[in-house]
Amino acid sequence: MADKGKVCPTSMGGQAVIEGVMMKGPRSYAIAVRKASGEILVHREQLKGIDKKYPIFKLPVFRGMFALIDTMVLGVKALAFSAEQVEMEGGMEPSRFDKFLERVFKDKAEQATIYFSVFLSLVLTVGLFIVLPTFLVRFLNFAVGGTVLMNLMEGLLRIGIFLVYLLAVSRMKDIRRVFEYHGAEHKTIHCYEHGEDLTPENAARHPRLHPRCGTSFLLIVLVVSIIMFSFIGWPNMAVRIISRILLMPLVGGISYEIIKWAGRSESLLARVVRAPGMFLQNLTTREPDSGQLEVAIASLRAVAGEKEGAQHK
Repeated sequence: MADKGKVCPTSMGGQAVIEGVMMKGPRSYAIAVRKASGEILVHREQLKGIDKKYPIFKLPVFRGMFALIDTMVLGVKALAFSAEQVEMEGGMEPSRFDKFLERVFKDKAEQATIYFSVFLSLVLTVGLFIVLPTFLVRFLNFAVGGTVLMNLMEGLLRIGIFLVYLLAVSRMKDIRRVFEYHGAEHKTIHCYEHGEDLTPENAARHPRLHPRCGTSFLLIVLVVSIIMFSFIGWPNMAVRIISRILLMPLVGGISYEIIKWAGRSESLLARVVRAPGMFLQNLTTREPDSGQLEVAIASLRAVAGEKEGAQHK
């Protein structure tokens, strides 16, 4: 725990899930879910630590490439766990697809579901944020000249699609509740980084926006992609799509370093860089109630006692 009253950024991160929060510490992660009975169920697992097995993933940019995939896999796993708890509480029967996976993969069905979900997420992401804007911008050829301008227009279309997507999902009733847990996650991490006792009352006083949020990270990814993609000119559509897919790990790695720096620094440049992402968090977070803060605190407490040399920076 940091000294009380002193802001001490940590490597702690998290994610809202269905009726709960996942918190990731230096060595493990924990998922806390509020059951229909009111009980808070906490599930904790050790992280695999692939960066220890492959030291290259500790290096700048490369660590961001690993974190991008690791966060996606862990996020899907946390969502699947929370959904399973909600289904169990509601007495819901497994879907036909779940039964099919259980027949084919048997005891590996859960892993198969997670990796299929990650694959599907990647396909949808590529289709929505890479293929679609690349396809749409071709209709601007008659109005916009030059490769730099074409890449800029493609990037602006990508950001526009992202904003429309956020606006659409933020209006969904079920998603709004997830966004409340997202706010609880941020407030709880703020409370921890300020060295205060982890109580709903203390956490409630903190803002629901956080500089290291995934929303901010995604926006930085979109901006960095505009710059990176401009260097490869304007080849035919197939080459554009393939090149953008191949460059995404590098874009993610660079974006990771930017948001990590912006989250720690209080310089004017850092505040300017993180300002757009902080503004967008008004769409992806909502004010939580005390019960949701209790869930986020239960998740954070499960991993907050871990020690790591670079935990507080």
